[in-house]
Amino acid sequence: MRDELVEETVALRPGAEPLHVLRPRDAEALLDEDAFEHEEYLPYWAELWPSGVALARRVAARPPRRGARVLELGCGLGLPSLAAALAGARVLATDWAPDAIALLEENAARNAAPALEIEVLGWEAPDALAARGPFDLVLAADVLYERRHLPLLLALLPRLEAPEVWLADPQRPPAPDFLAAAAAQGWAVASCADGRHPMVLHHTLRALAPGAAG
Repeated sequence: MRDELVEETVALRPGAEPLHVLRPRDAEALLDEDAFEHEEYLPYWAELWPSGVALARRVAARPPRRGARVLELGCGLGLPSLAAALAGARVLATDWAPDAIALLEENAARNAAPALEIEVLGWEAPDALAARGPFDLVLAADVLYERRHLPLLLALLPRLEAPEVWLADPQRPPAPDFLAAAAAQGWAVASCADGRHPMVLHHTLRALAPGAAG
């Protein structure tokens, strides 16, 4: 397994210590045909996606307050979670892929990220995630690629009781429908481009009032 990993160095902001993360050398080699046929499982977690880097840099530039409760959904390699934990937030990083969680545990140790909890939790069982709230901030990078997952995410977000949700997305086709549905659900939605990654957009969802998004 060790020979199948490569190290990436990711600079978050000028003058700060970069992240040093291991990732699989070849994500396609992780594809399990039986798992794909059963659950359409693809090892998306194994890539260092531009949206994950962009969101981690946003967190580093505008860190949550020390001690804030932060949740990352579909964390994959977990760069935003690492950035938030290093800024002093209490972070719960979640993904439904056990391999992603195992590697993030190692990368958290490599970067001495404090107050970082890492668990296998999927959106299909929202009670377990909701029970860990409320959260001050929810993070998610490049999670809008499967249209079938949008209703799950829309149903989950209000239950997390977070006043803000930060999404980074490389303009995947389902994203506009998700944002429109979130606005109809009661979130104030604001979007802006990322200066370093031209295809990545940052979306901020703000709860208009307690219980408004639901």
